[in-house]
Amino acid sequence: MSKITNVFIMLSLLNNNRKYSLKELSELIEVSPRMIRIYKDELEKAGIYIDSIRGPYGGYILNEKLLLLHCGFSKYDIELLVNIKKVLANNPSFAFKKELEFLIGKIKGVYKGNYKPRKGKLLSVSNKEKYNIFSKAIKERRKVLISFLQLNGEVIDRIIHPYGFFKYQSFWIVLAFCEIKGEVRQFNLEKIIEYQLLNEV
Repeated sequence: MSKITNVFIMLSLLNNNRKYSLKELSELIEVSPRMIRIYKDELEKAGIYIDSIRGPYGGYILNEKLLLLHCGFSKYDIELLVNIKKVLANNPSFAFKKELEFLIGKIKGVYKGNYKPRKGKLLSVSNKEKYNIFSKAIKERRKVLISFLQLNGEVIDRIIHPYGFFKYQSFWIVLAFCEIKGEVRQFNLEKIIEYQLLNEV
């Protein structure tokens, strides 16, 4: 993820008035402890002060509640960009065709209204049901097969081992070990389109 995204995730974690150790933040955001210190310095330059508690039970805490804004995209935004792409496609002097296509794909991934369910695949559920299912998977230490909507608009399948949640802005994020990537990843619950709870642990 980008530096700005990681800083927002760090702010969102600290915004719940809970104390996090440097190691916890490092593992949750998937960056080095050194980067967490850099993010803290950058935030303080912007006037957002994070308290540091020293000692074996120390960590970072945000004592002042922040209002974190969410910027979304609409169907109109996507249609506008697609139309701009069509106009520019015939312009030989436009040098950013691939970049524009990639941007449109990213926005389609953010805009959940773009998704059309794939018939005959896995079971589609509401966010509340998904939260309950993943909570059950965490409690029972079970794997979950998911179909996940990426930023480029593609849907991929993954087998994950969920072990926790945190809230980022208005979204619930599932922390899970991804078997394909071989590491812990973050999955936005809203972008987990379909799921299957597996019996194997």
